[in-house]
Amino acid sequence: MNEGLARGDFQPSRASRRIRVLYRTRGFVLASSLMEPGHDPLSLADAPLTALLAEARAAAAHAYAPYSGFRVGAALRLASGEIVTGANVENASYGLTICAERAALVRAVATYGPALRIAAVAVANLNNAPSPPCGACRQMLAEFIDPGAPAAFPTAEGPKVVSFGELLPLAFQKAHS
Repeated sequence: MNEGLARGDFQPSRASRRIRVLYRTRGFVLASSLMEPGHDPLSLADAPLTALLAEARAAAAHAYAPYSGFRVGAALRLASGEIVTGANVENASYGLTICAERAALVRAVATYGPALRIAAVAVANLNNAPSPPCGACRQMLAEFIDPGAPAAFPTAEGPKVVSFGELLPLAFQKAHS
């Protein structure tokens, strides 16, 4: 642990603007360390990923799920550091329902443009049930996320974090000319 972090007096330099203070408690600062060596983004002990899961859970509270009652939220951490959330929105025709992950992605593209890159994705629900991203969401996210980026979601055994490449190992790729 960096000495500055242990004392609670961490002041990011201009060169380390990617390190963002998440919160201070008892003189300690929990900060993201996405760019530091030894950082394990595929761990639930990772403070930025834990915060992203909390954002996803908060988004689930806004879900429109009158048919299934299954309220899901997703949070995307963009490479720029921005967090974008989405919630599932059901429809009586079922096929027109949009998942939380795609809702977040559409919001991110509409807000930040199609050149955005996703650094991490988290999914949560208010039903305490497994809910990994569905195949359609995985493929949509694949257009904007690095295969090594962490993806966190609830499973029957509890929260799980895998690399996006593990979640969708054979994604369709756009053709390069």
